[in-house]
Amino acid sequence: MARDRKVTISTDVHGHTAGWAESGPPIPPAPDPTAAAFFDVDNTMMQGASLYWFARGMAARKYVTTADLARFAWQQLRFRVLATEHAGTMSQVREAALAFIEGWRVADMERLTEEIFDELMAPRIWAGTRRLAERHLAVGERVWLVSAAPVEIGRVIAARLGLTGAIGTVAEIVDGAYTGRLVGELMHGPAKAEAVAQLAAVEGLDLSRCAAYSDSVNDLPMLSAVGRAVAVNPDGALLRRARQHGWPVHDFRTGRRAAMIAVPSTVAGLLVGAVTAGLVVHRRRRNA
Repeated sequence: MARDRKVTISTDVHGHTAGWAESGPPIPPAPDPTAAAFFDVDNTMMQGASLYWFARGMAARKYVTTADLARFAWQQLRFRVLATEHAGTMSQVREAALAFIEGWRVADMERLTEEIFDELMAPRIWAGTRRLAERHLAVGERVWLVSAAPVEIGRVIAARLGLTGAIGTVAEIVDGAYTGRLVGELMHGPAKAEAVAQLAAVEGLDLSRCAAYSDSVNDLPMLSAVGRAVAVNPDGALLRRARQHGWPVHDFRTGRRAAMIAVPSTVAGLLVGAVTAGLVVHRRRRNA
């Protein structure tokens, strides 16, 4: 009589079960070409805001001064706390978003971003979030970053982490240089969900088979657009929503660290204006 074999049951990133006999090697799940994962960057993949660390790198290279950053950071914090997202407000943010790179060569921007990532951003990648992304890659799924930061920053982070690619705010380029104007909308809020849907249509993805990860309630449109939403280092509003909907929650922060990184996130999450103003001041001084 044949001996009964014990069967081990495991689950993949979607919660689907797969079994294999104890006497044989594990059978990896077949890749699902219609499934993918989308990760927010600031405070989800990285401690703090990518633009904050980019600005720090720029200051270290004397493109902006510490005083410039402090003054404009305060202005932007006050603006963010007091302003509402009415048409005029978002128009101002949109106009300021990429003005700081006007006239820069794309190749120079990419080189500088790579340097600053290696120096300041790489040590601040959340190991836990990176493991979540690697789980999707391990089962043959593609992984994109989705960020309000310039797409060039997102692409560098994705490349350094071995991810598929990035969705981000797009700057207009003419003859290999930035004009300082945007192409489309700032990649924020509903714009993220729209961009994810457009990418899914192009790549043949089934959003009901996809997952999205974020720390912010501002990303509810993106989280609601996929079949599996996950809260990572969530703010209070997102944590409440996650509990209401039964979404998984991962928090890789300690209490002290959470308090410390809240400042770069709040001050610099949309601190495009601060970086913009500082670099404009530098450019004017240089050209004076």
